[in-house]
Amino acid sequence: MSGTSRGRSRAADNGRVAWLPTLFKGRPRQRRDLCWQQRQAQAPELWLVIVDASASTRRYQALAQAKGLLASLFDQAYRQRARLALLTASGGKPQWQRHGLKASAALQPWLQALGAGGGTPLLAALEEARHWLHARGKRLPHEVQRCLVLTDGRLKPWQPVQPLPCTTLLVDIERAAVRVGRARQLAEQLQADYRHIEQFSVLD
Repeated sequence: MSGTSRGRSRAADNGRVAWLPTLFKGRPRQRRDLCWQQRQAQAPELWLVIVDASASTRRYQALAQAKGLLASLFDQAYRQRARLALLTASGGKPQWQRHGLKASAALQPWLQALGAGGGTPLLAALEEARHWLHARGKRLPHEVQRCLVLTDGRLKPWQPVQPLPCTTLLVDIERAAVRVGRARQLAEQLQADYRHIEQFSVLD
């Protein structure tokens, strides 16, 4: 997720789009707005990924499409030698899958096996992630933290949530014909950039 000028200058036609740093800059309107995957990040980075895998994300293959995005993200993290933390929100409580480990090919089998079911403990996951990021930031002050949240936003009414202590991108994976639109509301409370997953196919 580095987005440096050096990285942006390497916009080769046969490269792969680095969608997260691209969308952190705003929706791309022309090819020069794209960021491209690099072999190595310019600074130590941690990418925290929070995945809503509740039962509602089975609808319209929402989670399946999100897994395609995650596969690309994991590949990018491996190439840039970024560390990954993975937190899933399903069932009764959030579950940590990785705690800031280097990305590796071992993530792909886990991703393929990821399924949806149960409740939506996403708010608990966000709160747990906020405390974890604060503690890690104190131990590793030079590490660049970024967070990606994937959710369909289908939550029961909730109290306002606090922003995470790092740049955050919320990707709305709701794909129903009639959309509730709560993911956008959650992004506003988190002070996160909001994108719908359909935007990731633009110019790819």
